[in-house]
Amino acid sequence: MKYKHLFFDLDHTLWDFERNSAESLTELFERFTLGQCGIPSCEEFISTFSRINIELWATFNRGDYTHAYIRERRFPLVFEALQVPTPTNCSDLAQAYLQILPTKQYLLEGALDVLHYTRERGYRLHVLTNGFEAIQNRKMKSADIVHFFEHVVTNEHAQAQKPDPRIFAYALGLVKARPEDCIMIGDNWEADILGAMRFGLDTVYYNPLCQRFDDTPTHDIRHLHELKAIF
Repeated sequence: MKYKHLFFDLDHTLWDFERNSAESLTELFERFTLGQCGIPSCEEFISTFSRINIELWATFNRGDYTHAYIRERRFPLVFEALQVPTPTNCSDLAQAYLQILPTKQYLLEGALDVLHYTRERGYRLHVLTNGFEAIQNRKMKSADIVHFFEHVVTNEHAQAQKPDPRIFAYALGLVKARPEDCIMIGDNWEADILGAMRFGLDTVYYNPLCQRFDDTPTHDIRHLHELKAIF
């Protein structure tokens, strides 16, 4: 085997964030009767949240925001974008989202198969994520995948976040491995792929939307099942 350690991102790479989030937001839309706030539809609520959440996490990955900022501002920004008054119980809504979301268990197609396959082949599997530590652990338990991984490395552990090289250095130090023995698998070009490449790691870019960038990852895949041809 060329590699010994496989580092997986979690959200959008293994755990189906969009599906799990949409289901959670639908529950919130009904529980908090958000249709009475002037939001045209649950679908528009979900799509607006998704857009703003992506923007916030992209800024977080650049080091400009904190987790606390995302937690506090995410839903107010959604209501502002929808041009409706922010409910007085918006903080309760935000808290309920964080309670419901990690109970969801949908994985992306092929994720479970690939985890079984790589572990049976003798690879050591780890998660490397910028997500909230407690929530990421609950997501993995809900999806029944926590047992696949030796380590779950978060920015809270490393005191640095992808693409900062310090989080990759922390992860390799934790598993006592050389860069040439490791590979990073993720969907986020800047955080997962560029961050790992700059640190000297090989990479697998999970790229179902066929995006193109100036740099070239070690592997570029459209479906998680393609990992079986690499490993």
